[in-house]
Amino acid sequence: MTQNNADQLRARLKRTRADMPVADRQRGSLLLRARLYTWLATTRSSCLEAGLPPPAVIAGFWPLADEPDLSELYRQWHGDGIVVALPVMQTNQQSLAFWSWQPQAPMRQAGYGVQEPLEANPVDPDVILVPTLGYTQEGDRIGYGKGFYDRTLARLAVSDRRPTTIGVAWEQADLQALDPNYRPAEHDHRLDAIITPSDWHPHAAQYRALA
Repeated sequence: MTQNNADQLRARLKRTRADMPVADRQRGSLLLRARLYTWLATTRSSCLEAGLPPPAVIAGFWPLADEPDLSELYRQWHGDGIVVALPVMQTNQQSLAFWSWQPQAPMRQAGYGVQEPLEANPVDPDVILVPTLGYTQEGDRIGYGKGFYDRTLARLAVSDRRPTTIGVAWEQADLQALDPNYRPAEHDHRLDAIITPSDWHPHAAQYRALA
């Protein structure tokens, strides 16, 4: 796949999600929140039953226009005692850090319109929810072409604490449905799973318990 093709696919994916009726986006976001809430609750119960440390720090993302809105889920998790974090762009390293977030905490607008916590409180996520513009059934992802997540996830994949990564996408973002010849680029980082409002790809994420 050439970079030009990638740019064309990104443009098509953005148009497709922008054309989604508002009611469909709202319903899809609700379904995603419910599915992720159930997944985390079930995963935590399974870990505790097995005597393993359950996921306690979840990194999400604040939605840009037309992205799934998980903000109410973050408030639920915070109320349940889960540490919620948001990505912060480190432009000098072209990668992401993750700072803890709380309801009513002050936010700032960073580059590309991204909302970030104002107060620095770095944490190490057990699970990272990754905004996903396009996906494959195998768990490949394309984002907006800036490479922040790819560089960050590649670094974490070889670290001592490799978090579980879940792409969050709309149904209509299936890349192979748009282009049957699509192949991920060498630098694209495959995720553990992709979740959409109706399904997991290739299957529900399997959590790796971290010490």
